[in-house]
Amino acid sequence: MGKGGGCVPSKKSARLLTASPKHQHHTTTTTSSSPPPPIPFSGDLKRQISTTSQPPPVARALKIFVIFYSSYGHTETMARTIKSGIDSVNGVSGFLFRVPETLTEEELTSMMVPDKGEEIPVIKSNEELEEADGFVFGFPTRFGSMAAQMKAFFDGLGGRIWREQRLAGKPAGFFISTGTQGGGQESTAWTAITQLAHQGMIFVPIGYTFGEKMFDMNEIRGGSPYGAGVIAGDGSRPPSETELALAEHQGKYMATIVKRMAGI
Repeated sequence: MGKGGGCVPSKKSARLLTASPKHQHHTTTTTSSSPPPPIPFSGDLKRQISTTSQPPPVARALKIFVIFYSSYGHTETMARTIKSGIDSVNGVSGFLFRVPETLTEEELTSMMVPDKGEEIPVIKSNEELEEADGFVFGFPTRFGSMAAQMKAFFDGLGGRIWREQRLAGKPAGFFISTGTQGGGQESTAWTAITQLAHQGMIFVPIGYTFGEKMFDMNEIRGGSPYGAGVIAGDGSRPPSETELALAEHQGKYMATIVKRMAGI
């Protein structure tokens, strides 16, 4: 090796480099059978692999479950209107579910509760809930808190779905039906928040996002910053146009929040 630590070849190395024609021919033959050199790569390797070996992500349709209990149809009407609001937001779909009835047929008949039909399915299992990206729960009040049927539904969210926090992080809201103005439009909602807390769910109130109608004092209406609402009176008063508009707004608002949380 010459001086310079290998930078200048020695005489011996130079003789090896000037091989005979025979050796040169042999070397050429060996080189021609070798695989071609790799194509030079420019750019970020990780990015190129991710874009060439994987298909582009497909936007998934988001689901919001509107789960409710309704005796005489007021809460059901609100639920259908909330679903309409959800469905009006691109990329989000609403799904209606009833909670199981706890009263007997004899008791329902004595209370003159109309038949509910089979158009809207009853939620079958806790596992179904895991498919949803968000929830809106609706129920009538019973002395300032939710009806027993809805409480039984929440009480059933134990076992695996609670122990493993399968619903944690999912947004949820409420809508309420009461018999009178002071019958629990707010208290029924805030006493229900404990159900969400134990599941790790995120309560989404509507605040005053409905605008000036939230401040209108010229008509009786249900609803509060906690969520949409209807005042049913003795059962003969249907939801007003304002109450239905507030319900539709809540559906749109919840759909927007779910999309935002999903990063869409």
